[in-house]
Amino acid sequence: MRKKIRNVLLCVVLLLVCAGVYILKQNSFDMAEQAVEIQTPQGKLTGTLVLPTNYTNKLGLVLFIHGDGPIDASHDDGYKPLWERLASLGYASLSLNKRGLNGSEGNWLHQSIDDRVEEARQAIAWAKTQPMIDKEQIGVWGASQAGWVIPKLAKKEPLAFSLILSPAINWITQGQFNGRKQMEQDGFSEAEIRDKEQYDRQVLKLLEDRASYEKYAEIARERNLMSKDRWTFVTQNFMSDATDDLRHFNSPVLLMLGENDINVDVKETEQVYREIVKPNLLTVAVFPDADHSMLSKKTANSNLRAILISLFVPRQITIPGYMDEIERFLRSIARDKK
Repeated sequence: MRKKIRNVLLCVVLLLVCAGVYILKQNSFDMAEQAVEIQTPQGKLTGTLVLPTNYTNKLGLVLFIHGDGPIDASHDDGYKPLWERLASLGYASLSLNKRGLNGSEGNWLHQSIDDRVEEARQAIAWAKTQPMIDKEQIGVWGASQAGWVIPKLAKKEPLAFSLILSPAINWITQGQFNGRKQMEQDGFSEAEIRDKEQYDRQVLKLLEDRASYEKYAEIARERNLMSKDRWTFVTQNFMSDATDDLRHFNSPVLLMLGENDINVDVKETEQVYREIVKPNLLTVAVFPDADHSMLSKKTANSNLRAILISLFVPRQITIPGYMDEIERFLRSIARDKK
């Protein structure tokens, strides 16, 4: 009996070891990561510069501009499959920790959209000093809230290209759209949704009146209460609207949208981009089974599924075709430049 138990335990241990080795191999990416520090007047920024493992020519660069939230340089390793694909195409990637994370000084919740634009410019200026980077081939990748940053950046920097994932047009209408869609998905009644919308209108009025946090806290519902830092962030940025800034694009733009996005009204986003961005510069890719983060509906609705994919097949965490579309777009730019 004891021998059987030992054999079973040995088999379990071997399976765990094999699984561990497999996971390590799957999460080993063909690229070289370097920790970087960028000194700015607003304090030090830390992050990661990713390079191909082997290269001889100058490299194009993709600067990553995050969406909302306390996002570190790798987005909890979520960026790594795309970094690897970009490296295979001869591009470096530069991604910074948001202020307040992993040694980046300051507080990201105290930043305006314009502050984030200046931060991106500081990152680009630093990248241009790196001997392996082609100064003429610096572009950006950005998701969600970056949709308000990148068009402003395009006015101030000669971007080689822009890869934009799931951007909204207007902060206020985006919040209204997301609020209703999320409550519908969570099974709330129409009466409950309308009650929440009425409350949101009260909060918006306080924002428009530039009310203090204390004034907001007087009417805030406990389950919806923002922190003081979050209130500061929202008061600085709630008037954001990308419409006029879209006119600043003077280089190719890849707009990527997911039909299952409940954060952003993708139909509105596509319509406005098509109306304003020059047609010869704009490529639109709409993915039928994708959510706001380019996850499939099954993956987005299952934390366990997302964890297992991230561990065992991390290159498949996003929907099929997403990184392929980026590769096609960048290859087409390269062909056009020849």
